[in-house]
Amino acid sequence: MERGFYTIMAAQFFSSLADNALLVVAIALLIDLQAPAHLTPILKFVFVLFYVILAPFVGAFADSMAKGRVMFISNTIKISGCCLLFLATHQYFALTAYAVVGLGAAAYSPAKYGILTELLPPEKLVIANGWIEGLTVASIVLGTVLGGILITPAITEILLSVDFPVIDTGIDNALESGILLIAAIYTVAAIFNLYIPNTGVDHHIPKKDPFFLIHEFGHCVKLLWRDKLGQISLAVTTLFWGAGATLQFIVLKWAETALDYPLNKAAQLQGVVALGIAVGAVLAARWISLRQSVKVIPLGIAMGVVVMIMVLVRDLWIAIILLMLIGGLAGFFVVPMNALLQHRGYILMGAGHSIAVQNFNENLSILVMLLIYAALIWFEVHIYTVIIAFGAFVSIAMMLIRKWHSFNQSRQDSLHLIGKRKIH
Repeated sequence: MERGFYTIMAAQFFSSLADNALLVVAIALLIDLQAPAHLTPILKFVFVLFYVILAPFVGAFADSMAKGRVMFISNTIKISGCCLLFLATHQYFALTAYAVVGLGAAAYSPAKYGILTELLPPEKLVIANGWIEGLTVASIVLGTVLGGILITPAITEILLSVDFPVIDTGIDNALESGILLIAAIYTVAAIFNLYIPNTGVDHHIPKKDPFFLIHEFGHCVKLLWRDKLGQISLAVTTLFWGAGATLQFIVLKWAETALDYPLNKAAQLQGVVALGIAVGAVLAARWISLRQSVKVIPLGIAMGVVVMIMVLVRDLWIAIILLMLIGGLAGFFVVPMNALLQHRGYILMGAGHSIAVQNFNENLSILVMLLIYAALIWFEVHIYTVIIAFGAFVSIAMMLIRKWHSFNQSRQDSLHLIGKRKIH
């Protein structure tokens, strides 16, 4: 791997670590501000919403300059959001501050993936994605743990006892100390951003008019969905991220029902799924090449079936094995498809634009699937029924995507055969 790749990995790890720790601290801040319970999930909503709203613009922004510079600017926006949280004295101000962090994250994402296609040859994209996804999952697990630690009274007493000579930090409570430490982690990520190499790719945008960018983004969405390989990989990753976000909440509810686990223990099982994804991602990076990427689609079908088996499990260790398997299958099939999508997008429209299209579809999927899940819970549908419906949906959707790909291949073969006959 290029030396710059490891710098990208370090920057991504610290930025993602801070993202996930900040969510826990922000939730604690809302509780401290005596916000109503329904505002807690709105934190995630305002964060993800920017990925969808700003999709027409962040791709162009990512392609307008060196990716390392884009990532630096985006991390600076995240730091600004942290500072606003530090000053938050009202629940809606806290939501607004966290939305600023989401703004930075939305701008950051196209650059962090787009630079891989600029820095590395196509044959190394699956390996690179495997490491990036594995490291991202590790940062999710560690970030969630770190967020929990930062709001633990024993730890916060230690942080508050730290005194700097002459300097008055103005930190008076646990949440403020946690937010300041997270801002420091974002700063570390920003420093790594400064050392990401310039790949020498021409970064020139023909027009900066917002209406042109919206029109161009719509064109890019159509272009990627019409591409025979792009549409398959985009369908798979869109389904994966929507299903993955929903599965987080399903695991919590299932653990409460099947294992009689309180929330703190149930949350640990999410880490088991994340660990499985990391293992699957690394294995995919080692065994699957870019040319073989579409061959992993059947694993998505298998994942849906394994999810349905959850309704039969009552033992903790069997549950751990099952959740590891679900995560492993997910990681193994999504990493090659993600690499294929990046490769096709880079060829068709440029790295930043293609990642923006990908983010738009994936985060729209997250919003829709979470809304459906919330509706099912609102109507008091039993969690086992939800799990069966969810697993069946994933399997059937992956079967349809597989048939879609087979149809594309057969049509392409037919056209190729017709072309040969015309030549002769």
